[in-house]
Amino acid sequence: MVQKKEITSLEEIILLVDLFYGKVRSDDLLGHIFERLIKDNWEAHLKKMYKFWQTVLLAEHTYFGSPFAPHAKLPVQSAHFNRWKLLFFETVDENFMGEKAAEAKFRAEKMAEIFQLKIHHLQKTSQ
Repeated sequence: MVQKKEITSLEEIILLVDLFYGKVRSDDLLGHIFERLIKDNWEAHLKKMYKFWQTVLLAEHTYFGSPFAPHAKLPVQSAHFNRWKLLFFETVDENFMGEKAAEAKFRAEKMAEIFQLKIHHLQKTSQ
């Protein structure tokens, strides 16, 4: 049984991101999309995700950029977003507890919602 932790430092952010993307990479629905996009650049991608979540959850501003831009042209639908959220929530619930764990799930939910709306709009307007 995993001892659940509070998310209080970069150490927990790294654990969250690594465990989550481990699930994503082996997922039948999402894995091939991420592999096609990221290729051999997983180390750089993970470092960017550490900084993103460190900024979002710990208010330590280490991420600078536009999180939506790399996702704008992905061939994804609602099923992909639902699986992404499922895996993220599962990772949080299995390993973390407390206020920041709840905030991580809330932020992921809102981000997926916004990204899905934007991608759907872009796909509609490009037809």
